[in-house]
Amino acid sequence: MNKLKTNSGAKKRFKLTKSGKVKRPNACKRHLLSGKTTKRKRQLRKATIEPTPVSKRLKKMMPYAS
Repeated sequence: MNKLKTNSGAKKRFKLTKSGKVKRPNACKRHLLSGKTTKRKRQLRKATIEPTPVSKRLKKMMPYAS
């Protein structure tokens, strides 16, 4: 059987935690930052965990990451 192809975009954007959850960086941190509060920008630095239905799809894109 052939090897499965990993989705290169997903490989670059998402990481799997030890427990198998999908971790991703927050959006809205690239431009138009002057209109956002310091608190909001600081909180956007942290990564977030994807919800379960979305993470199931993402895990199929990264078959060898788990």
